[in-house]
Amino acid sequence: MRTVPEGFILPNFGGPATTRRSDVETEAQPSAGGYSGPRKLVLICSKGNLDMAYPGLILANAAAGEGIETHMFFTFWGLDIVNTKTNADLEFTMIGNTAMHMSDLGNIKPGLEHWSMPQWMGRLPGMTKLATSMMHKQIADLGVPTVPEFLDLLEAAGVKMWACRMSFDMMKMIEADFHPGVQGVISATDFMELSEGAQTLFI
Repeated sequence: MRTVPEGFILPNFGGPATTRRSDVETEAQPSAGGYSGPRKLVLICSKGNLDMAYPGLILANAAAGEGIETHMFFTFWGLDIVNTKTNADLEFTMIGNTAMHMSDLGNIKPGLEHWSMPQWMGRLPGMTKLATSMMHKQIADLGVPTVPEFLDLLEAAGVKMWACRMSFDMMKMIEADFHPGVQGVISATDFMELSEGAQTLFI
């Protein structure tokens, strides 16, 4: 059994994942050295690749399902996730992703599903389109919504979405391009106020 190093504070984020917030007492119970306040989550989404869009969307969905106050802050290329002109066409590339492997290769020979794809293959014409198409199929096979559909679900679940002012201005965007769930364009200072007391995750 692993031991917790001396001085390390192990957060208590509540019960098991199967426990709904409505099933437990609304007043958090303090624990020794752990978190005991109301739960609030802020997700900073900074990348616009298909494989980097889903982690934030899935975590926001899980948090909203647990009754956690959830905010998403989209900055730099992460704005593509909430831009209606780009979010249906997010791409996945193997270049720079040394962990890229294909589970279907295991059907050819067991063990190949863990084989990392050589980086040079990502430079071949059409590979980004092929890799993106394969990822879309894998996501659809699991019954996971597309990015635009996911945003609709998060908006309905009460997740608050915000765009970064500097990135917005730098990319010369207009608010009409955003998904309706985006509450507004805010500055870094506004974000500091927004994230006070929250668990913050950078993606």
